[in-house]
Amino acid sequence: MHIKLSVRPGLKRAVGRAILTAWLLLGAAAAHAQSNQDWQPPGFSLARGDGTEFRYPDDLAGPTIILFWATWCPYCKALMPHLQSILDEYPGQVRVLALSIRDDGDPAATLAEYGFDFSLFTAAEAVAEAWGVKGTPGLFLADADGRVVFDRMRLPPATERETAQPEAAMKHYQKAARNAPYWAARLRIALDQLQPRLPR
Repeated sequence: MHIKLSVRPGLKRAVGRAILTAWLLLGAAAAHAQSNQDWQPPGFSLARGDGTEFRYPDDLAGPTIILFWATWCPYCKALMPHLQSILDEYPGQVRVLALSIRDDGDPAATLAEYGFDFSLFTAAEAVAEAWGVKGTPGLFLADADGRVVFDRMRLPPATERETAQPEAAMKHYQKAARNAPYWAARLRIALDQLQPRLPR
């Protein structure tokens, strides 16, 4: 038995327009999420290791990576060598601000041990709260004016990959080893999109 439904042409057009509108809105939302659309975070002042004051965004001189981290964080440990490689790739053109939060270790000793050329700031919990950072690593890229053009938390999820072990069953250090290269690759894309393009 076949049932034939008749739809008035006006209703058909209205439904079509509603579907098209919903599709466009979903597409715009997805594009927004993938573009990490820029925003202006709150400014802050923190003491450098030598006792002088660093003021954000006034003291920025170019593209800057802002990392909220802790010595106990396996995701931070996996990510930081990638950030150092970005500094090596863009010598003197990019800097990393390493803002230590909720840490009971020795952040300065950790940076020195691995030879990371990051600017260290400790006890940055108030800045993390103002920036909406709930956990580590908080990873951002700001332009020379301090506008954030990349935020790890706004990244779309990594492409589903078939693996012998599902990510949900992995330990934190295993998840970190998989996710850190993805985050760093997306960060590099955002860095390359800054205008004018940075010479290498």
